[in-house]
Amino acid sequence: MKVLLIGNYENLRQQSMQRFAVMLRDGLAAAGHQVRLVRPPVWLGRLRRGEMGLAKWIGYLDRFLLYPPLLRRQLHWADVVHICDHANAVYVPHLGGKPHVVTCHDMLAIRAALGEIPESPTGWSGRIYQRWILRSLRKAQAVACVSMQTAKELQRVAGLSEDRLTVVPNALNYPYRSMPAAEVKPYLDALGLEPNQAFFLHVGGNQWYKNRPGVLRLFAELVQHPAYRSHRLVMAGKPWTEEMRLLVASLKLDGRVVERVEVSNEQLRALYSSAEALLFPSLQEGFGWPVVEAQACGCPVVTTNRPPMNDVGGPAAIYIDPANPVDAAGKIASDLAECERWRRKGLENAVRFSMSAMLKGYLKLYRHAGQTVAATQPVFEDEA
Repeated sequence: MKVLLIGNYENLRQQSMQRFAVMLRDGLAAAGHQVRLVRPPVWLGRLRRGEMGLAKWIGYLDRFLLYPPLLRRQLHWADVVHICDHANAVYVPHLGGKPHVVTCHDMLAIRAALGEIPESPTGWSGRIYQRWILRSLRKAQAVACVSMQTAKELQRVAGLSEDRLTVVPNALNYPYRSMPAAEVKPYLDALGLEPNQAFFLHVGGNQWYKNRPGVLRLFAELVQHPAYRSHRLVMAGKPWTEEMRLLVASLKLDGRVVERVEVSNEQLRALYSSAEALLFPSLQEGFGWPVVEAQACGCPVVTTNRPPMNDVGGPAAIYIDPANPVDAAGKIASDLAECERWRRKGLENAVRFSMSAMLKGYLKLYRHAGQTVAATQPVFEDEA
């Protein structure tokens, strides 16, 4: 099968979406399929790189004005087209009836543009863009959602019929697995961490739904428990905001919380493998990759008791209410007394999110898309 994957414009620097496309390309190729990963070229965007202001508008020209003619030429090679990020669903009208699948990762930006998420106000251009994406999703032949929660939200907002929606959970985007203690030390040394210093871990960016201030408040309560009075908190991901720095000071956590930016995959694997637990009290997610990453490394997971986090974590995570850090800290202290049980259950749960399972879901969709298009083609007398 010849699969054309449409990835994201590189100037957007959307690491998770870039990783998803590369993961899918490598998985399909390893399974014996012919695959090409294409992206809107950075033409005018070379004049000004970035995601804000003039750079954003220049990027729109590359993506929506200059790329579609090239895309129409790229289509001829493919049996099926896979738009790897629903933000690029706007290319659906340019596919010319070619069998296609769109992956929807989350509905957060669309719902924010519709006014459903007051914590994330959207400007006028963003509202226009997200409505364009939504209209394009309604025209898509098939949409794969990475979680049941995303599928439910898409069905509610877009009104898509169930036969056009399929849940295909993500696989791990890197071969995370438990790192032996002897291998951990050099990575912790490189991060400026003492190998014998116990710590909790958080992984994430500064989007409102990642709830990084909530992580700090939860940690401030955890250190009140005798078992964790000497623990530190390592926050891996984007640089802190000024709000977070002020909160660290007000909670008297100076010196107890460590900021680490641009952590490599192997460094992150070392952190997962040596942390007391992952603190992931996210408010909303499309999927929640860190939950599975941590479990695959044998790291106990503490996360929010709402979907999709509790779907992804399954019976192998400690679930809390992030709005109540005092009670949450008490539950964590109690449940982590059985640390080895959570490690074992996490390893068992992470097996569900394999590359083979994800590819099986997408290949089934590809075949169905091809059959659907073939069934709608007109049959001429000399073909009957």
